[in-house]
Amino acid sequence: MYYYQLQPPYLLLVFGLFAALTSGLALAGTLKLIAAKWQNKGTENSDYQLLKSQLTLPFLGITGGVGFFLCSGFEIFGFPPLLSYGVGVPLAIVTCLFVWLQLRSMLVYAEERGIESLDLDSWR
Repeated sequence: MYYYQLQPPYLLLVFGLFAALTSGLALAGTLKLIAAKWQNKGTENSDYQLLKSQLTLPFLGITGGVGFFLCSGFEIFGFPPLLSYGVGVPLAIVTCLFVWLQLRSMLVYAEERGIESLDLDSWR
């Protein structure tokens, strides 16, 4: 006998996508402000701990939104709730952790070598 859910979590899917997109826009805006500040004042005056605290909340919003989106997507495709949360939450956390580590390394790289080092248009 097959398992069919009476009410698939479509609302949770939309909420997760909305939370991830709005948090992503907030993160992009914060990164643009940081880059503009670095271009004006230079990276030697920046405090990495302050930058990290400004980026943490939008990034946690992205992680939560992606987690809701994945879990509800698995449930819509027929997985039981326990299995969908057991796969969706770790997948979202690990993926966002790798993105956070990459973002942190790029910020440290830009802070050490200057914001001009990330300009790919003039790369030779």
